[in-house]
Amino acid sequence: MSSDFIQIKSLDGDLKMSHKKKDYGLTITTKELILLKPHINYYFKLENIISIVPYENASLKAMSFVNARSGNQETTHLSSGSDHFRIYVKGATVHNRSGLFELGPINIVIPIYPVMLDAISECLTRTGLVSL
Repeated sequence: MSSDFIQIKSLDGDLKMSHKKKDYGLTITTKELILLKPHINYYFKLENIISIVPYENASLKAMSFVNARSGNQETTHLSSGSDHFRIYVKGATVHNRSGLFELGPINIVIPIYPVMLDAISECLTRTGLVSL
């Protein structure tokens, strides 16, 4: 794994699954979903997830996320062939090299492998946050 990644702060809940690639990683616990990117981590409490829906990226080459509070912009390149999902969360925590910061509502598009999506669904169902 790249040395540009920040170590995860303590996990909330029990670790279910973690997957890391060179440019991003996902970790799911029984209480949160963590998106790891070089120099920044996003912590999404499962109880704050409003929706996870498939995202069609056939015509898109990049997606931008803009943090209005600081004016910073992060661009994520979407690769064709990967299943991407739009996650809408009513609040998130950002961990960067300057510390921890709270964000309000956020939409984020990320690739999620089917096995990871199954683990997220299982945790949401087990905690009673969603019924399938």
